[in-house]
Amino acid sequence: MFRVVIPTRYASSRLPGKPLLKIAGRPMLQWVHERARGSGASAIVIATDDERIAQAARAFDAQVVMTSPVHQSGTDRIAEVAHQAGWQDEDIVVNLQGDEPLMPPALLDQVAGLLEAHPDAHIATLASRITQLAALLDPNVVKVVADPEGRALYFSRAPIPWSRDTAPAGIASQRDYTGARRHIGLYAYRVAALRQLQRMPPSLLEQIEKLEQLRALENGMQIRVADAVAAPGPDVNTAEDLARVERALADGEGA
Repeated sequence: MFRVVIPTRYASSRLPGKPLLKIAGRPMLQWVHERARGSGASAIVIATDDERIAQAARAFDAQVVMTSPVHQSGTDRIAEVAHQAGWQDEDIVVNLQGDEPLMPPALLDQVAGLLEAHPDAHIATLASRITQLAALLDPNVVKVVADPEGRALYFSRAPIPWSRDTAPAGIASQRDYTGARRHIGLYAYRVAALRQLQRMPPSLLEQIEKLEQLRALENGMQIRVADAVAAPGPDVNTAEDLARVERALADGEGA
């Protein structure tokens, strides 16, 4: 059994009011909520500090929890939801970002099941194989490397793993992306891990890479990684992304 929390804020530097922008006549947040409803989650909560988002969510019968406006991350917001609700340390929570209207419900079930299958893990997440060199070199594509048992070793915006012998003239000459995996930003947490993360200050590597999951690794927490059983659709960060998602839904991808 697991719950899904969708942490959502109104502000966005590239796309203001992003959660409430319409896709095929409905707010993006509603599409995200429907993705969660298609999973095996026992409860779905939209966590926000903005009354505009809360009103929109209640209009499509979503459960809403109002949270503090001072949170710096979705993880902190989810930790507050868990505290308000009195969830137990061993309970599993899936963090579904509010800009993922094409996230396959099967991946929510998979990431929760991955964490449940590994009682020693604090967090679980997913990845997919990189199939283009451009993705390996793109700093907006987060890469992950793991050990043979699926324990995350590192996440980076840099191209990892780096094939030394196939790039004799430096980064522009690289032609090999063997073994590279793209990180999918979907997480399952034990509530105890959420509380632990909330107490930790931002870590050095987290601040350098701007990747919150590095805080967990730097503090000795175990993150399990598995290859996703389905390909996630694009998330929404720009107006172009929004148009791309609308086209995908028109073609039946969101059905």
